[in-house]
Parts: sequence; C-alpha cells; structure tokens
Amino acid sequence: MTIRVALADDQALVRAGFRALLNAQEDIEVVAEAADGDEAVRVAREHRPDVILMDIRMPGTDGLEATRTISSDGSLAEVHILILTTFEEDEFVFEAIRVGASGFLVKDTEPAELIHAVRVVARGDALLSPGVTRRLIEEFATKAKKVQSPTTLDVLTEREREVVTLVGEGLTNDEIAARLVVSPATAKTHVSRAMIKLNTRDRAQLVVLAYESGLVRPGWAQ
Repeated sequence: MTIRVALADDQALVRAGFRALLNAQEDIEVVAEAADGDEAVRVAREHRPDVILMDIRMPGTDGLEATRTISSDGSLAEVHILILTTFEEDEFVFEAIRVGASGFLVKDTEPAELIHAVRVVARGDALLSPGVTRRLIEEFATKAKKVQSPTTLDVLTEREREVVTLVGEGLTNDEIAARLVVSPATAKTHVSRAMIKLNTRDRAQLVVLAYESGLVRPGWAQ
C-alpha cells in the first residue's frame, strides 16, 4: 500500500527536496504541499494524507497551531503528523507532541532516517526512539503543564498503569514484553487498551501523559 504524504513548509526549495526524495521510494507518494499552517489544514481535509511533514515555524498560522487543529478533528484521526524543526531543543516541538503530533525530526536528518520516519508514523507508531526526543519530553514535561491528578489514571488496571509507565520510560512493546515476561502481543494489547481508556491519539501522547500524570519523572528514562 502506498503511503500518501503531504509537505507543509514555507520554503519551496525544502519542499522540492523532500518531494524528490520521497517520490523516489516505491511505497511513498507526495500528494500535496502547503506553505503555511492554514494551507496544511486545508490539505489535510482535502487529501487525507497518511502523513504530514509539518514545519513547526511558518509565517501566519504556524505548524503548532495547524497540528492542534488537525489533531482535534475526529474526521482526520488517520492523518499522522511528523514535525520538522531546525531546533532540537524546542519547547514548541513538545507542545506539538502533546496536542497530537506523532514525533519529530530535525531538518538536517539523514535521508534514510526521514524515509524510515515516514514509514514508522504512517503505520501508527510514534517516532520516539531517538534519545533527543525523550530528553526534550523530560525537559519540558514539568514546565509546560502541571502534573495531572492521579484520578486521571483511575480508569487503568494496575497492569495497564505499569505498561504506561514503561512506555513513558521509552520502552518498545518487545522491551515491555521482556520486562513483564509476557508476549509482545499481550504487551501491545495493554498499550492499546491504555490509549483507548486515556483517549490518547497515539503512543507519543501516551508518553507525554505518563510524565504529566507523575507515573514517570524526568530523569527516570535512560
């Protein structure tokens, strides 16, 4: 199945480079482009791409606000957003993940990493493996919002709370399975149920909630 991608960046040259790179892949097709956040929202609604590569800093409506608008639209639940930034330590990136982005990349990332990221996000996974992402979440989680009341987690079983904690520490489903001595399929089921109960859009938001609820404290994840 072909992954349909939209590009949102105010620099035409950047979009052209991404388009050439992605269209050269057999399983990826760039279906639309946008030069600002308003256009990105229109593109999302018109084309329903699998992934939007979203520059966070654009004139007018920026990538953060566009991400917020798209992620809050239930009819666009299958549109996944991958934030692009020139700043690794950027609190706006964390806020974008909080409101629904599935991850982020710096613009000078290697082409192979960009292609891999698009495929990861397209299948509904969060791009949280790079250490810089976890460091960014740790740095801004306690600054951007007060810790939520523990009652936020009352809907979870004890095992699901344990799983959410491990997700927040940056473990994959396979790593969670090994830690809890269960099958990867069982670990995935626990993660999925926790996401449904907590009304999180994807794994990235689950990580944010793990920090904001106090299940994971900055400095725990290695």
